[in-house]
Amino acid sequence: MPQPGMAQASAFPAPQAVKTKPRKGSRVALVVGATALGAALVGGVGGAAIVGLTTDSASGATTSVSTPAATGQQVSNSTATGDVSAVAAKVTPSVVQINVTTGQGEAIGSGVILTSDGRILTNAHVVDGAQNVVVVTSDGKKYQASVVGADSKADIAVVQAQNASGLTAATLGDSSKLVVGQEVVAIGSPGGLQNTVTTGIVSALNRKLSDIGQGEQQRSPFSRTANESSDAPSYTAIQTDAAINQGNSGGALVDAQGNVIGINSALYSPAASANGAAGSVGIGFAIPINDAKKIVDQIVNS
Repeated sequence: MPQPGMAQASAFPAPQAVKTKPRKGSRVALVVGATALGAALVGGVGGAAIVGLTTDSASGATTSVSTPAATGQQVSNSTATGDVSAVAAKVTPSVVQINVTTGQGEAIGSGVILTSDGRILTNAHVVDGAQNVVVVTSDGKKYQASVVGADSKADIAVVQAQNASGLTAATLGDSSKLVVGQEVVAIGSPGGLQNTVTTGIVSALNRKLSDIGQGEQQRSPFSRTANESSDAPSYTAIQTDAAINQGNSGGALVDAQGNVIGINSALYSPAASANGAAGSVGIGFAIPINDAKKIVDQIVNS
């Protein structure tokens, strides 16, 4: 799927955008998807879910940090800058690229290693409709993998790499302790560019994605038609201005100590073209790790 600003954007054909009936104001999009590689890929795995939205502001390019008066959230007063290189060195070995093949094409997403024998956490939309899954570790090793289970509402899935051992499991943090303004780092494979590291802050907490674009025609990232929205994700997200692009889906959002506090899942961006090409404008979303852990336990123990 094309990434705005990339010199080789033509190598990543975009999934088809969803037509909406825009209301008064500027048209923007909520994009949830892995990076599509197959030109024939429309919908399903890697097919970005795009919701028609409106805003009265001129552009969604500026991230606004919520204040306690508006949201009741805590705000961090800390200005300390962590060593991002140390965080990247710690976490990158625990983040994988996930290559998926469906009946419609190929796609790329990301994942977080949970156990040394290859249990991996990712987004449900990354592996939706998967016929073949290959996990690529940060050092280039490849493993065939199978989907253990998925919860499309929570947009969480568990993948098991076959015959894996000695992998570096991520350290999971506590997302309930996050505060607005806290520094975070996102790691994943945007546009298939593995081991990409971006930085930012927690811009807001408790963003209900199910409320975004309410009243507009919606398309589920997991269904093949624009009218099938029963499986659309519905969760409360962490908002961040760390750059998140298509292909980051399922990757790690971590704190300054390298603890995973969220699973990157969506971005909010102006709809650049009719085919839905979109890129980061500093408004990304991640599933809180505390919520993700509950869903993982349900999947594994079901």
